[in-house]
Amino acid sequence: MRIEVVSVQSQVVYGQVGNNIAVPTLQAMGLRVAAVPTVVLSNTPHHPTLHGGPIPDDWFAGYLDDLVARGAVDRLRAVLVGYLGGPAQAEILADWIRARLRERPGIRVLVDPVIGDEDVGVYVDPGMVEAYQRHLLPLADGLVPNAFELGLLGGRPVADIDQVVDAARALLGGRTQWVVATSAAPASWPDGGMRVVAVTSGAVEVIEHRRLGTTPKGTGDLFSATLAAHCLSGVDLTQAARLACERVLQALEVSVAANSAEMLVFPDPVPDVPPG
Repeated sequence: MRIEVVSVQSQVVYGQVGNNIAVPTLQAMGLRVAAVPTVVLSNTPHHPTLHGGPIPDDWFAGYLDDLVARGAVDRLRAVLVGYLGGPAQAEILADWIRARLRERPGIRVLVDPVIGDEDVGVYVDPGMVEAYQRHLLPLADGLVPNAFELGLLGGRPVADIDQVVDAARALLGGRTQWVVATSAAPASWPDGGMRVVAVTSGAVEVIEHRRLGTTPKGTGDLFSATLAAHCLSGVDLTQAARLACERVLQALEVSVAANSAEMLVFPDPVPDVPPG
């Protein structure tokens, strides 16, 4: 089987975060996916009990290397990076991505630098900020941070839209062509709304969408996977971000209607995805 997307993220036994949500989302949009776990947990940490932890580094490296050994990535089109279990994984993954790019320079690398959020602060190893900056940001075609993560990575304030744009553009250059910042500049949100900002070197698009009174875990993972799939199908960045916003809202509406604390996901029509 030839894999088109390698999704490197968390895995949980119970819940809809990381690869639990990214893989079915990508598959529903017609892509063949290999899921590489970075941590395996019983559930997300906000529950009263939690078991599991990061994948050992040698296992993690082996998962990636064995994809190559099986000949599964000869037609690889994209690597989607989400939650990582620690700085060592960032370095291992960066080395693996660099080797794949030497073989297939057209591979797209999309990084959702999971670090924390405004309401809870940093919830990963503090060394992950430097690990992303040093190892993975230079390899990324696109970045999908929330505004809090953008501020940490760019080392700049992100209180308003102009500051968000400045911080995003500070991360552009080399391979990195765009940044899509979610939950951008909350102080600027209208009643019942919120904003996502898509930034390239030559354009800025502020996308406003409805805000629902629910915050299940995994919305960022669903957003990133949907954005990646649409970009691979040839949709331009702004439209891909709009469609990803709509997809998240649909999932939230279904979850609210079902009174579910965990996000519920339903299949979308499968688009035509051009072959790699």
